[in-house]
Amino acid sequence: MGKTIETQVLVIGGGATGTGIARDLALRGVKVALIDKSDLNAGASGANHGLLHSGARYVSSDAEAAMECRSEGLLLKQIAPHCIEETGGLFVAVPGDDEAYIADFPRMCEASGIPCRPLDLKDAMGMEPCLSQDLIAAFEVSDAAIDPFKLSIENLNDALGRGGEYYDHSCLEEFILEHDKIAGARVLNTKTRETFLIKADIYVSATGAWAGRVASCAGVNIPMVYSKGSLLVTGQRMATRVINRLRQASDGDILVPGGVVSIIGTTSVRTDSLDKIFPSVDEVDLIINQGKQMIPALGNRRYIRAYCGVRPLVSAGGDGDRSLSRGFSLLDHAGDGVDNFITITSGKLTTYRLMAEKTSDMVCEKLGISSACMTRDLALPQTAGGKWTEPGVSLRQGAFSHKKEDHTLCECEMVPASAIDSIVSSIRKNSGKPDLLSIALRSRLGKGPCQGSSCSVRVLSHLYDRGEMTGTEGVDGLRRFLNERWKGEHALLWGTSLAQSSLKEMIHCGLFSLELESGE
Repeated sequence: MGKTIETQVLVIGGGATGTGIARDLALRGVKVALIDKSDLNAGASGANHGLLHSGARYVSSDAEAAMECRSEGLLLKQIAPHCIEETGGLFVAVPGDDEAYIADFPRMCEASGIPCRPLDLKDAMGMEPCLSQDLIAAFEVSDAAIDPFKLSIENLNDALGRGGEYYDHSCLEEFILEHDKIAGARVLNTKTRETFLIKADIYVSATGAWAGRVASCAGVNIPMVYSKGSLLVTGQRMATRVINRLRQASDGDILVPGGVVSIIGTTSVRTDSLDKIFPSVDEVDLIINQGKQMIPALGNRRYIRAYCGVRPLVSAGGDGDRSLSRGFSLLDHAGDGVDNFITITSGKLTTYRLMAEKTSDMVCEKLGISSACMTRDLALPQTAGGKWTEPGVSLRQGAFSHKKEDHTLCECEMVPASAIDSIVSSIRKNSGKPDLLSIALRSRLGKGPCQGSSCSVRVLSHLYDRGEMTGTEGVDGLRRFLNERWKGEHALLWGTSLAQSSLKEMIHCGLFSLELESGE
């Protein structure tokens, strides 16, 4: 056993909710440590649409979740505008959609307090020329796009600036239980293989779909349902607004603009696995076939990536995964015989701040701390380390200098060497060790049409030139990075995407002999 770290609260899980809790507690003067078995947004927070819900999607199935999305969406636009693109949104129907649902949609929105404006069909198609000419109904709502990576990075940076601690690649191995409490958490650093102990007064699991596994370490059972959702990334932006299918929540019925691309999805597939999930070819076909009914061009568009995440749903019966509540579950495990253990799971990215507030309220009550939540009124600061996830930031903010050494390392996404240096500095400042995966998480590296074919080697060379890497560690990191990009390509191998993937294979395997090792 290595070092022992003592803190007031240990938060497990570095997604939007976990980083939100860390910031909320740090603002209240609570000493907090955050761990993640991988890095920020490794779970559902990094594998979603990036949709800031108006709430209209849930007005029929879950009115409570709809109203939470409405109020939290409005609040986030005020306190974190640099993480949000206020695109606006449309709900559109095509022939064959349920006309009773269409007719009742305005009333359901009104009942949940969600603004909803009916549109003339010609006006709707004028607003978004990509829409089908066969529309039968259209409504305007206040959906928006949100950058989940920037959101989590900014929350974490603010927490760290207020005395918080973050340990990435730190996997919970076990809880040490004594007298109906957790006395410590044994943690493994998956990079160094060293173990260390974290002792806290309160332990919070914000691990999403992994909530059941973490709870089992404390002898607690949480009945979880795992619902995989897959999404596709188009090679270019298809619309200026979020476009939703006007029907009960189903497959392939949301298109979200994300910078210079669009994201179309999703699916809902029951799965028993959390660690080895991937988009299937059948899901890709389903998403495209459904999506092109409202946006015909999706039928022949180039897709550069497919990805998926697992929705953390707490089972409570129901006819299917989409029938389960999208509201969140906050569980005090004192009733399960573990006094200082809390779980927060389910919910939506849109409601992450509210989830963090309610969890932090429970933590402070247990600690006897009367400090009130400040995240409702205090703006989320914008930091230098959080700006590079945004597409086109280099051009809009004049990040490029005229210095010859500030080369463009990623041409698809226009990422300069100065951006890589800034990110590396931020990772080092937080006691982390930079590699291609950690840099890509905090930037646009590898997210363009070439999916890392060229930029990966350029950035790796830059890191060696700067002395950030030595020996073979960079080569191993390059293999891991390309393998992660490949996971998003293998279900899209046709047309231009097939040609691009073949070129990447020829470069890295045929020329550089970088074949994947067995088991990777």
